[in-house]
Amino acid sequence: MKSIFIDKEITYTGKELSPHWIYKNFNVKGSAICSFIGPVKVDLTEMVDIEDVINDEPISSDKMLNFIIEDFEANLAHMVSNQRLFICIIKETLEEYGIKTKRNGDDLFINNKKLSVSIATKSLTSSLVHTALNIVSEGAPISVSSLNEAGINNIKEFANKILDRFTEEIEDMNFAKSKVRGVL
Repeated sequence: MKSIFIDKEITYTGKELSPHWIYKNFNVKGSAICSFIGPVKVDLTEMVDIEDVINDEPISSDKMLNFIIEDFEANLAHMVSNQRLFICIIKETLEEYGIKTKRNGDDLFINNKKLSVSIATKSLTSSLVHTALNIVSEGAPISVSSLNEAGINNIKEFANKILDRFTEEIEDMNFAKSKVRGVL
């Protein structure tokens, strides 16, 4: 799995959660994870989470740390597992910064206020995850927590720690699959 931090602001609209978006826009071939900072404005027409559509809950925030994962080998069940692993890696990283964090499924909370959004989905050629963390609290339709309120101001450094940990974990899992002898 390759990783890249994109050092330019990108508005996440939901259209970015599509096959080959990382490759087409940043020339990173194959399974990859990317991260970028920018506002989030996902209209109901672009929502992947049917429950959010039914509940009329579009996603918006003035500034978020976004991650997109694309895997060309994972089925949807495997990708949901990778999504949960990714959320756990973010939680561990936050706690290393001394930030008490609660996880409920694929959601993270600080002081009982939601920090994250996350969804896993399947395309014709790959499985995808979008996860985003509020950098600021403004612009969200509900009261949320944020990385800045929690004391994280070097967002790029924080993002790169998460990118490195996730890619290392995936590579280690791949090695774990290849190092064992089959049994009868």
